[in-house]
Amino acid sequence: MIIKKIYLTFILILFFLSHLLVGDVVTKTGTTSAKFLTIGVGSRANGIGDAFVGIANDATAMYWNPAGIAQLKQMEFVTNYSQWIADINLTYMGLVIPLQQYGTIGLSATHMGIGEMEVTTEANPEGTGEMFKSGSYAIGFTYSKMLTDRFFLGGNIKYINEYIMNCGAGAFAVDIGTLFISPFRGIRFGVSISNFGGKMQMTGSDLLVTKDIDETIHGNNESVNAYLATDEFDLPLLLRVGLSGDLGDPKYIRTTWAIDAIHPNDNSEYLNMGVEMGFWNDVLVLRAGLKSLYMDYRDERFSLGGGIHLPLANNIKLFVDYAYQSYQYLDQAHKYTMRIVF
Repeated sequence: MIIKKIYLTFILILFFLSHLLVGDVVTKTGTTSAKFLTIGVGSRANGIGDAFVGIANDATAMYWNPAGIAQLKQMEFVTNYSQWIADINLTYMGLVIPLQQYGTIGLSATHMGIGEMEVTTEANPEGTGEMFKSGSYAIGFTYSKMLTDRFFLGGNIKYINEYIMNCGAGAFAVDIGTLFISPFRGIRFGVSISNFGGKMQMTGSDLLVTKDIDETIHGNNESVNAYLATDEFDLPLLLRVGLSGDLGDPKYIRTTWAIDAIHPNDNSEYLNMGVEMGFWNDVLVLRAGLKSLYMDYRDERFSLGGGIHLPLANNIKLFVDYAYQSYQYLDQAHKYTMRIVF
């Protein structure tokens, strides 16, 4: 009873925070910074429509619901490569280390890049010959603890940076998550708040200009160093609530279903849902999902995926997964993930 009261209190706090931070009326569509933080990682989660908050039982849980890594009994390394839209590539790497009764820790790194581009100006619209880079990255540390055999609590602290040429913006943020395995047919209930942190503001030498402070005065310094002012932008705060459950016999055919409700601070609410089917102790796995249901101006549609899981020597397991995500207006996305459990 005490654990249930703690859990309910925690859920109420999360909803209260989301109400204060997100609000009831969406007025900031498309105005947050570091939007790469909303691109889901892991082909398994992507294959089931990014409905993973209530599952969160592999190393990518550090992104979806940090409480989930407390379920892992062995060390796990994951690497994910996403061939995203408009020649944008996203790479994610993570390592989870169980510490027995002391909990579970994890390290993660995310990078999004678009490669080199040539500088163009009004005088040189075809290019100056100078090249520049832009991108984003995040580095995180996760800790999770199993409070009972059914209740998990975890958090993640991360540093976020976005850069373009000689300018950049940085901020720290935290993620908080919880996971509860109910006694009713093992249905799992997860809640997480992601990217709660400070605002980001671009600074750098490219914003340095020379300015005549008062053009009406003659004889003054016409080349005073000045910096262009830039606005501050919120991080993409996300409240996720997820349910999941299992059906069937894992020795033959296991079916896992999942539904997530998402409340962002820069768009309308929406649902993700999906199903995963594992055959012969998950040697072969197939997945399908629907994304962004009921979102205003929905672009993401459905996802498909699958994977092969191979046991190796000395309790080492290899997981290779792929996911395809369909968009209505943008290019289709392909996600590739490899996990090693050892």
